[in-house]
Amino acid sequence: MELELDDPGYYVLASNVFAALGKWDQVKSIRKSIVARGLKKEPGRSWIEMGNKVFAFGSAEKFSEHYQEIRNFLDELAALMSKEGYAANVQYALHDIEEDEKRDWLCGHSERLAIAFGLLKTDPGTPLQVMKNLRVCRDCHTWTKFTSKLMKREILVRDANRFHLFRDGSCSCGDYW
Repeated sequence: MELELDDPGYYVLASNVFAALGKWDQVKSIRKSIVARGLKKEPGRSWIEMGNKVFAFGSAEKFSEHYQEIRNFLDELAALMSKEGYAANVQYALHDIEEDEKRDWLCGHSERLAIAFGLLKTDPGTPLQVMKNLRVCRDCHTWTKFTSKLMKREILVRDANRFHLFRDGSCSCGDYW
């Protein structure tokens, strides 16, 4: 952070390390310094193209006209996934909030919103292609593997690091990214 004072990425990385360790005072201090320096963290954004139209989603974005339909679908999908053994890994919800809130926060990740929208608005069996401006978190990676298997869909996600092709419950990256 001392070498790159104007790059918010280093502050976010340090904040995430402290959050993973449960050191919320340090997280709060770093987040305050981001604001004090006038820096902005790049928000997570994902988009999916369908029918020559691009649909964009932001993390925890609730102003989409399709938000309630997507959330209802995500709740239904969560019940199915739970029966198949999926449990949200809340260690990737790097906020000092209750466990239930952490699960809800993970459900609001932009790639999940885009994938759910694609599942709702395309015919069964249609492959999905989603782009994301940041790296996919490990929980969303696991969630997408389960989704590809349960919904019998091929889901291609291009994140900031690589392409992930999810098919039948596995990913082309071999769970390394």
